[in-house]
Amino acid sequence: MDGKPATRRGPDFCSLRYGLALIMHFSNFTMITQRVSLSIAIIAMVNSTQQHGLSNASTEGPFAGAFNNSSISIKESDTKATVYQWSPETQGIIFSSINYGIILTLIPSGYLAGIFGAKQMLGAGLLISSLLTLFTPLAADFGVILVIVVRTVQGMAQGMAWTGQFTIWAKWAPPLERSKLTTIAGSGSAFGSFIILCVGGLISQVLGWPFIFYIFGSTGCICCLLWFTVIYDDPMQHPCISDREKEHIMSSLPQQPSSPRRAVPIKAMVTCLPLWAIFTGFFSHFWLCTIILTYLPTYISTLLHVNVRDSGVLSSLPFIAAASCTILGGQLADFLLSRNLLRLITVRKLFSSLGLLLPSVCAVALPFVASSYVITIILLILIPGTSNLCDSGFIINTLDIAPRYASFLMGISRGFGLIAGIVSSTATGFLISQDFESGWRNVFFLSAAVNMFGLVFYLTLGQTEIQDWAKERTSPTSEDIKLFQT
Repeated sequence: MDGKPATRRGPDFCSLRYGLALIMHFSNFTMITQRVSLSIAIIAMVNSTQQHGLSNASTEGPFAGAFNNSSISIKESDTKATVYQWSPETQGIIFSSINYGIILTLIPSGYLAGIFGAKQMLGAGLLISSLLTLFTPLAADFGVILVIVVRTVQGMAQGMAWTGQFTIWAKWAPPLERSKLTTIAGSGSAFGSFIILCVGGLISQVLGWPFIFYIFGSTGCICCLLWFTVIYDDPMQHPCISDREKEHIMSSLPQQPSSPRRAVPIKAMVTCLPLWAIFTGFFSHFWLCTIILTYLPTYISTLLHVNVRDSGVLSSLPFIAAASCTILGGQLADFLLSRNLLRLITVRKLFSSLGLLLPSVCAVALPFVASSYVITIILLILIPGTSNLCDSGFIINTLDIAPRYASFLMGISRGFGLIAGIVSSTATGFLISQDFESGWRNVFFLSAAVNMFGLVFYLTLGQTEIQDWAKERTSPTSEDIKLFQT
């Protein structure tokens, strides 16, 4: 896989595999809107007179300070939606509960998707998350404990849906189209963030905050119908695929294992340095991305003195840039491969470098251009946009080195990313609570340092060859740990 491809074939954008990518894009769009809905609705759900100052709220939880601004009042809305007396401490627990739920299911769901099929795992996760989104307003009336439980279970459901996607691409994505297909699917998260930040506040003001959950929960249920109708785990099983496309996919992929029940070579994985390079890349990537997602409205509204409504619109702009860069990066990566311009390892390291280095430069520059409104906004847009170039780098590298275990390893990789997000959110809250301006400068410098560490580690140890332990064996070794045996 490290050498130049011997043959190439132009992608057929009307093919079934690109239809699958669009449905997966819609699924990721749905899940991120359901995840962020509460962050938007909380402005109207909680009486603004109960909100504390920024310096206090920012240390209580990842999102507690992000939408905490006394300039917006529930009285601005003509709706009769219920208002709750939730302290910033309580809000922090509610916001973080979905992350803990995701962590609980990331690794086991990745493995189980390889056994029982990603279609069932992802579809069930999306359906459960959608139903719980619809149930959230009623849960809020029953009390904060039920809201925390609902968000935790919703996180577990989304953890099931996030990781199993790579099991599908291991069988559907030809090597020269992996970057395009996975980035089309993955860009749904960035596009969903853009939409929810743009329209979430408007929905809350016009219809009432419960309709944020009703609209995006219903959207998820519609997506489930498409998912269970169109998605199949294996192109050989799909009733609508053409013989031409089926032959193209099967001839371009390595021989697939005949049985989904397989041993997991845990010891070999733990000692695999290229795998650790991927994990380190995920940790670095999610460190800065989580800070931007969590604290961007606070940064814009406080340092640039922008009102909350305009802050929400401005906060959405980086995510449309991220969605665009994700898709364009995937197109460019596969173009370089299909034209035999660069080797696979070079493409992966090039896009990983761009995705970690460019946002670091922008982040370090931010404190020095704080007096310029335009330049600050441009840099804030560029950070998530350029960061998502990693989607054509180490993000999909597990498909290169271990396609048989791609979902399982993606679950572990996202676990590292979530840990980075929890640590970076906590560190950011602590730093900006000490002194806001100097605290942000330290936050950006620390983020750049973390990114540089991850970049150097990946450039040194990253590989694209299928690892020996990831190749199909006729019989398991004594080092294998067997799960779910019959």
